[in-house]
Amino acid sequence: YNNFDDHDSIEIIEKTESSLFNLTSQGELERGPKQFNDILVETLNYAEKAFKKSSDVIGLKTGLKDFDKKIGGLHKSDLIIIAGRPSMGKTAFATNIASNICELNNEENSLKHNVLFFSLEMSSEQLATRLISEISKISSENIRTGNLSKRDFENIIKGSEKLKSLSLFIDDSPALNVSSIRSRARRLKRKQGLDLIILDYLQLINSDSKGSNENRVKEISDITRGLKAIAKELNIPVIALSQLSRKVEDRDEKRPQLADLRESGSIEQDADLVVFLYREEYYLARTEPAEGTEKHMMWTSKMEKVHNIAEAIVAKHRHGPISRVKLHFNASTTKFSDLADSGIME
Repeated sequence: YNNFDDHDSIEIIEKTESSLFNLTSQGELERGPKQFNDILVETLNYAEKAFKKSSDVIGLKTGLKDFDKKIGGLHKSDLIIIAGRPSMGKTAFATNIASNICELNNEENSLKHNVLFFSLEMSSEQLATRLISEISKISSENIRTGNLSKRDFENIIKGSEKLKSLSLFIDDSPALNVSSIRSRARRLKRKQGLDLIILDYLQLINSDSKGSNENRVKEISDITRGLKAIAKELNIPVIALSQLSRKVEDRDEKRPQLADLRESGSIEQDADLVVFLYREEYYLARTEPAEGTEKHMMWTSKMEKVHNIAEAIVAKHRHGPISRVKLHFNASTTKFSDLADSGIME
């Protein structure tokens, strides 16, 4: 027994659980050869469902209508990468989607949609604070510091009552590897059902590879391949947040490109959908000219145009064209919404 380290023990447990999961699933995950006629029937059934659907969104709705129209919702078995530089709103975007999916998508049946959120950076309490801030429209900073009026606190209580019904599961265990993520997701799917996995964020996931000499690019490749395999096995969308290279900061055009994905190659290759978040307001605010000058007047005018505006840039879309969507973003409450809902016209 002493010859086993913790990694070996965990690996044995996860392999055993994997075998049990496959047995209890009664072969439904068996991937062997399928006769083309069977595949054709499944495909036609999917096409019929899309044709008869009341909206143009066939996948899980994110709650952001303009974004959903561009991507068709979140599709089963897809690996979705949401990437951006710090302060672009990656985690906020993910929590918005998580809470919306738990609330929405129940038009045709009464079944809840379960979301599993792996938070490798923030604690579950920090995520809960963000969710309360989103629904109560009170700054998360004020909630954390207690800088609240009586009415604010009443709004927090009301918002919390709504959040109680969310079928959201948060796992804030640090330094998880793909095997652990797969094991926990399988367990939840078996016991409760599972419709979406979100991971915050990709670069904090440990590789299953034991070799200490592995380079990080190969490790990221193993991780993204593993996440795509989870999406296919469980037949649900998997969203992974990702950092971007610092090279973005060194050029005039700050809008991200696929080449900016940190330890990129495999991320771009394995992902079905890559979305970059970009806020021009963040960068423009750091270049304020001296007050009272003509340059400052021009800067102020430009700031007004981009205030509270975020862009979701669809840089890769396996099921459709690349595109760009403008969204409203309230930084104090970390809330994304459609421009039309915020009263802002493009």
